[in-house]
Amino acid sequence: MNRTTLSLIAGTAALAAVTAFAAVAAPEDAAPDAARTAARLPVERSALLCPAPSASDLAETAYTSFTPVTKGADGKGTATLTAAADGARTGTAGQPKKGAKPAVRPTAPGTPATGKATGAGAPALLGTAEGAQAPGWTVQQTTEVGAGTGRGLLGVDCTAPDTEFWFPGAATSAGRTDYVHLTNPDDSAAVVDIDLYGKDGTLKSTVGDGVTVPPHATDALLLSTLTDAEESDLTVHVGVRSGRVGAAVQALDDKLGGDWLTAAADPSADLVLPGIPKDATDVRLVLFTPGGTDADVKVRLASPNGSFTPAGHETVHVKAGMTTAVDLGAVTRGEAGSLVLSPTAGRSVPVVAAVRVLRGKGAKQESGFVPATAPVGARATTVDNAAKGTTLSLAAPGQTAQVRVTASAGSGGGTPATRTFTVKGGSSQDVAAPVPAGLKGTYALTVETLSGGPLYAARTLTRPVGGAAAFTVQTLRDDRGTVAVPEAEEDLSVLQR
Repeated sequence: MNRTTLSLIAGTAALAAVTAFAAVAAPEDAAPDAARTAARLPVERSALLCPAPSASDLAETAYTSFTPVTKGADGKGTATLTAAADGARTGTAGQPKKGAKPAVRPTAPGTPATGKATGAGAPALLGTAEGAQAPGWTVQQTTEVGAGTGRGLLGVDCTAPDTEFWFPGAATSAGRTDYVHLTNPDDSAAVVDIDLYGKDGTLKSTVGDGVTVPPHATDALLLSTLTDAEESDLTVHVGVRSGRVGAAVQALDDKLGGDWLTAAADPSADLVLPGIPKDATDVRLVLFTPGGTDADVKVRLASPNGSFTPAGHETVHVKAGMTTAVDLGAVTRGEAGSLVLSPTAGRSVPVVAAVRVLRGKGAKQESGFVPATAPVGARATTVDNAAKGTTLSLAAPGQTAQVRVTASAGSGGGTPATRTFTVKGGSSQDVAAPVPAGLKGTYALTVETLSGGPLYAARTLTRPVGGAAAFTVQTLRDDRGTVAVPEAEEDLSVLQR
């Protein structure tokens, strides 16, 4: 009997043993088709990736790490953030510099940990959390740039690695300097394709095909080097051939400041873009449909008093494979607002979407981005909040939703606080989020859906930077801190079948 045959027999036996142990058993008196409800248990490991914050020597970057307390989580746990190598320079596996200090040292669940970096040398970060630190682990980097291209407040949530990303709202036009950042957390190289779509369709480029990101490394590609076309409204698609990466677009403008453009929600016929600042002076909606069918999209704005259709923009026609942009102006009219997109009757075509928001006037204008996002789900967290300059926006586009918002202890001290809110169906509102008593430092806000329909949320930070009220918006998504685990027990009888 040759080695291949022996290996096959051994593998089959091992599979049978595993199958026997994991067989799901129903009570003897239950109906044959009865299924036991899967228990939700805390995840035991999480991974997060943070892009390199800035190439400006004036950059001041703050890092915040936080894990909410999760019932049933292992009492012990660790979380680490280490520097990624610059893949564009090294082309090799990245290792932290010898003796380099972590950007932030995560502490026990329930209390934020903070760290700082100065100048252009701050690296991208590779993060791993285990045990009690893993469920709902959240890290954000917030960068202040006082002058120059992209001045303002740039905030980004560190994200889990994935294999596909959509970024409507990028640009290669004069005055814009946009980079797509790719970070590889794994031991083998990742191979990535970057596709660009403008107003007339796919932009010709061979540079973005087969980009290799070395293990434990990061790379930032200037979009204008991938194509000769100057496009003021661009959709970037990042697809991973092998491996996985974290991806984000840094959008920098010579006159309008800059911010991070994070990945939009997966293509869908129904989308929500929550938390558009009430004092927005201009809102530009960017849409793209990746399929081969045109889309007709209904546009509504959910406000504190219900939903309405922006004048002159009842529907938007999006041609297949082409980026479409619509200037909605000061659509919020001084009230909290969230855009709700849906298909017209008889035509349900998936799209991706984001808005670029402008605030301020003249030389003090600042820009930020709000991508379409998924619902909060069971729980979501946002960090780096302060007693002033923090706005929490909640939207319930369908049914009324009841939510609980918990403010953690401060990074330097303070007592947690909790409030419950009811968001009426079809509305969006900025709520008076709780603040820890005796707050010192920054704190986390954790939003939990208690009942009702899907809830969407976003948090806006506003701080004075370079003489202007700079801002950044982060949407809140389900932290996936728990996972469904079916009830199972040993059933050796399957070996006899």
